[in-house]
Amino acid sequence: MEEIEEREKDLVGAGAPPGLRLPVTAIGIKAKRKPKSRLLSDPVSPNPQIPGTQTIYLKTFGCSHNQSDSEYMAGQLSAFGYAVTEDPEQADLWLINTCTVKSPSQSAMATLIGKCKTAKKPLVVAGCVPQGSRDLKDLEGISIIGVQQIDRVVEVVEETLKGHEVRFLNRKTLPSLDLPKVRKNRLIEILPINVGCLGACTYCKTKHARGHLGSYTVESLVERVKNVISEGVKEIWLSSEDTGAYGRDIGQNLPVLLNAIITELPPDRSTMLRIGMTNPPYILEHLKEIAEVLNHPCVYSFLHVPVQSGSDSVLTAMNREYTVSEFRTVVDTLKELVPGMHIATDIICGFPGETDEDFEQTINLIKDYQFAQVHISQFYPRPGTPAARMKKVPSTVVKNHSRELTSVFESFSPYQGMTGQTLRIWITEIATDGVHLVGHTKEYIQVLVIAPESMLGTSVDAKITSVGRWSVFGEITETPVFVEDAAHLGRPLAGSSISCVNCECSEDPMPCQCLGENSCGQQISSTEHEGHTKTAMNGSHSEITFIASTKSMPLRKRRPQGESNEINLGMRCTILFAVGSINLCCSSFLIILTDKCFTTTTAMDDR
Repeated sequence: MEEIEEREKDLVGAGAPPGLRLPVTAIGIKAKRKPKSRLLSDPVSPNPQIPGTQTIYLKTFGCSHNQSDSEYMAGQLSAFGYAVTEDPEQADLWLINTCTVKSPSQSAMATLIGKCKTAKKPLVVAGCVPQGSRDLKDLEGISIIGVQQIDRVVEVVEETLKGHEVRFLNRKTLPSLDLPKVRKNRLIEILPINVGCLGACTYCKTKHARGHLGSYTVESLVERVKNVISEGVKEIWLSSEDTGAYGRDIGQNLPVLLNAIITELPPDRSTMLRIGMTNPPYILEHLKEIAEVLNHPCVYSFLHVPVQSGSDSVLTAMNREYTVSEFRTVVDTLKELVPGMHIATDIICGFPGETDEDFEQTINLIKDYQFAQVHISQFYPRPGTPAARMKKVPSTVVKNHSRELTSVFESFSPYQGMTGQTLRIWITEIATDGVHLVGHTKEYIQVLVIAPESMLGTSVDAKITSVGRWSVFGEITETPVFVEDAAHLGRPLAGSSISCVNCECSEDPMPCQCLGENSCGQQISSTEHEGHTKTAMNGSHSEITFIASTKSMPLRKRRPQGESNEINLGMRCTILFAVGSINLCCSSFLIILTDKCFTTTTAMDDR
């Protein structure tokens, strides 16, 4: 297999400002005109000599930042005519976006690579593993693409399909935020505000991959927010390896960015903002400003602040750059200044050198605050990190500590007392049971309701009827206003049926109720179409103006309880209507509206 190795000195425009991408010609491959995107149902036979006629299997591991990267890669591939599928058997090439946070996720990658080799499929590996461990034996003879090279995924795929081994890893600028994107959930935009971090935690492998802090400009992020709101997005997740460190490399800070973004959020609270994971050191000086933002009506009163240990000696060994007292200051201040504030945190059990006394301090910290969400992880030594060379705690002790902490955490009843309350919720997803819709309160408490799928993307009042350990159950107490607007598919449409009926994250704060193994559907072209179309409804014809953005329309079937999630949609959108079948033909794509229910899901993580 021929290898094409990118050389950093060959890059053109390496000094481009953050938010701008390098031209295609920067890698020495002749630029080509962007072809029209192809629907999976088009009668085009895959031909290795014709780029854009093949089907790509895309698998994602890891955090929400990785999920966003995959959505960008899927968008570009779709825009160039490739069909993206969940079925590895029907794919002509496999694309695996990897995570290096923990050993299990990397082991899963290695297993998938083995399956791909057995199936004799061309393979591209992307994400943190190849970026941080380019010489890994599992990656020998395989095309790889780095975390800042996602805007060149089409080139990598094309060359790999030709039989070349391609390695694109070196980059000094950030990928553009305005690349074509196919969202896993059309209602949720995962917006990376920066890459890398300022820390040097002794156990962390991600720093090897994502590197030093690199922030997008405030202007480019605000512009992106404007665009996604216009596309009908109802929830924006700010994502990064450390949200709190944002802007320190470009003379900005997180409060400046947050205040610029919330001025663009609709005053009717139809689009909500969720702030991503932040480490304690970088928000200590901005606590009052952050609290003010969290009190804004369009911002969830929720923050993910990992503490990792309740012992100062362990935090020092981890090189976390804060003390337990400083973490308590963060939590106490936010809870005091933000009514109903919910904080999620992380704990690593069995870090090298951790004693029983250290662990007892961690137990006491968790008991003191009784966090509703705690992600508990056993220590995994990652190759190349300082912690991997430290003396390890016996595995039996690590497992016992993990079980004990889990037992303590599960004894809490964080939602007790909510029964009978009527709260505003924002509905964006379908639960794993295929029966409930998933909404969140202002405090980002998960509320499961039985409601028509047409209510996805709406905000309504719900009365809490019962509480569980991970979420609460409610019933909707009002009827939303139905909006006839095809450009905003997240809103309910007039005439919709009222029949009622889910992540794979390395660092979810709690078990996710909104995702399943087969959650990701097919993608549509990343272009916009506007025109007139004939609509047939029950035998009658009428002419309407049809405007639709296909930047974020992956679909997944909503199923009755007990039925399989699997469905082969091809590149066809199916949306619920009570009137029966409606065929809308518009230039380069076809939308079929039937009486089936389809929607999307997305990875839930605060990074």
